[in-house]
Amino acid sequence: METDIGYGAQSRAIYAEDPARSRGRLFAEAESPTRTPFQRDRDRIIHSSAFRRLKHKTQVFVYHEGDHYRTRLTHTIEVAQIARSLARALRLDEDLAECLALAHDLGHTPFGHEGEDVMHECMAPYEGFDHNAQSLRVVTSLEHRYADFDGLNLAWETLEGLVKHNGPLVAEDGTPLGKFKGGQLPFAIRQYAEKQDLLLNTWPGGEAQAAAIADDIAYDAHDLDDGLRAGLFDVEDMKAVPFLAEILAEVDARYPGLEESRRIHEIVRRSITRMVEDVIRHSLKNLAELAPRNAADIRSAGRCLIGFSDAMAPAEREVKRFLFARVYRHDDVLAVRKIVARIVRDLFDRFRSEPALMPNPWNEGLDGLSEPELARRICDYIAGMTDRYAIDEHRRLFDDTPELG
Repeated sequence: METDIGYGAQSRAIYAEDPARSRGRLFAEAESPTRTPFQRDRDRIIHSSAFRRLKHKTQVFVYHEGDHYRTRLTHTIEVAQIARSLARALRLDEDLAECLALAHDLGHTPFGHEGEDVMHECMAPYEGFDHNAQSLRVVTSLEHRYADFDGLNLAWETLEGLVKHNGPLVAEDGTPLGKFKGGQLPFAIRQYAEKQDLLLNTWPGGEAQAAAIADDIAYDAHDLDDGLRAGLFDVEDMKAVPFLAEILAEVDARYPGLEESRRIHEIVRRSITRMVEDVIRHSLKNLAELAPRNAADIRSAGRCLIGFSDAMAPAEREVKRFLFARVYRHDDVLAVRKIVARIVRDLFDRFRSEPALMPNPWNEGLDGLSEPELARRICDYIAGMTDRYAIDEHRRLFDDTPELG
């Protein structure tokens, strides 16, 4: 197999994922003569229906509120850019890091985290809902594009990084960890684990760790940007957060009297730069201490190696606390969240009582489904909706669809 194809192929470190040594795909395919397995996965994700739908899925603000606010798609592109920058500096496989960033939100419902919360409530009797597990379900089952298999048939390393980019999901004895502790893993993850072992008890490779921290950095930066531009808080309010106050003072000292839009952009871009550079410095230090000989050493390190320093981590948490109070819990945002919660709940309840109301092919073969299987199909249908389509479906089925603004 051709391995050193394209820019940067020679610069990978020994601890990076080597596409020439990929563990392969669930369904065997001939290798591409022009693309590595990870480049091929990236292309399959970009050309998927689920990826296109991210354009009209909420980040914080619903689609009707303006073209200047982030959607799931623009957020995903920003995460991919940061993930590639981190991977390049750390000599990881850039294509795999980008691939994981592009796929990480494919399982999100319409209407952001509110949609996910309501879907989890609706699915509580049927093992619940988790957007990360739904992303796995999308790329292994729900995409129907290829003649030989369902899903995208992605490489093992892509699936592994997608499922556990935030860390191991189970202990050595198989006991669930983290947010699943005391319960069980999501349905989609357990179901797929019967087909292919994704080493759920280890940390993921460096590329997945880079994509995960890139997600945090992008979230912080663009929610600051969108919150400011939406008027949910103003620049002066950020002085309450030392990390942001320092950046604000630096910008104002260098550019006194700068117009507000440029002032906001300077603050946001400097926030990204500081966080990215901190991750690079700290991660290089971690890697030097561990001296991993291959990607397996990173998985077995027992801790996250790609992340913030001890100085930056609490500063970043302060930014998140500020955003939680001033953006996510803002009265205007909460008012819209209450409305969209009703839309998702109404749709689920109606399809539960009258599943034939779902369009083709979702309404096919209903008689052979058990109650949990029917609920999961309804969940898959609603989770794949865009904000706009969910509202249109509500209007089709109900006479009292609420207005969002």
